[in-house]
Amino acid sequence: MDTIKNEFLTKGYTKIDQLFDSTEAEKLLEIYNSVLNDKEKTTHLRSDLAGIDTTNKAIERITQIMRPSLVVPKILGHIAYKKALHYAKKLLGDDMELDFDMLINKAPHTNTPTPWHQDAAYWINLPDKRAVSCWIALDNVYESNGCMWFLPVPDQQILKHNNLPNGGALYCNADTTHAIPVPLQVGGCTFHDGFTLHYSKGNTTDSQRRALILNFRPKEMIKLERNQGIDHTGVRKQRS
Repeated sequence: MDTIKNEFLTKGYTKIDQLFDSTEAEKLLEIYNSVLNDKEKTTHLRSDLAGIDTTNKAIERITQIMRPSLVVPKILGHIAYKKALHYAKKLLGDDMELDFDMLINKAPHTNTPTPWHQDAAYWINLPDKRAVSCWIALDNVYESNGCMWFLPVPDQQILKHNNLPNGGALYCNADTTHAIPVPLQVGGCTFHDGFTLHYSKGNTTDSQRRALILNFRPKEMIKLERNQGIDHTGVRKQRS
């Protein structure tokens, strides 16, 4: 654990080869797929990070569904949540709690990258900056289907971000020459902080690239967010 923590604190990211086994992955995928396929119940939480395709609005290239646990609360009982929280506490302190969850899927042959960005650009300015996101692979992920790439940013800087058109994700321009890809097997995960730049290539394969993301921050900071109306269900925009 010391090695993992040191890497996280030094680079802003680290990985766990196996957060849970294939049996638990199958249980999680059953719930995940039910949320992903239910467009009626997820309408108010669902978006395409690539921006709406104005030529074919039915196509989602990068499906994001915020707060899937609001749609299917039983997902909170999956071991992924317990184990990710355990690591979050080890990395950043015992006061860390789940702030929000989300799922992101890249459908086969959509070939649409998620642009370089920092998560902190989406967040309000809080007095305690500690936060960590656990990105969990529910398919084997590698460069050609959209594994994560990371690049540390010194001194907790938030770079200038802009929105992709048609309601798309935030993106920023940076020298990413030294970025590192992190392939994972099913049940593996990465942890990254809010300032670390990250990106993933488009999915050019025949299979889905499904990921569950869990974000943790101090309990008191979650209270501050909620008091300001931030519950991570609204429209994406730059806040910091």
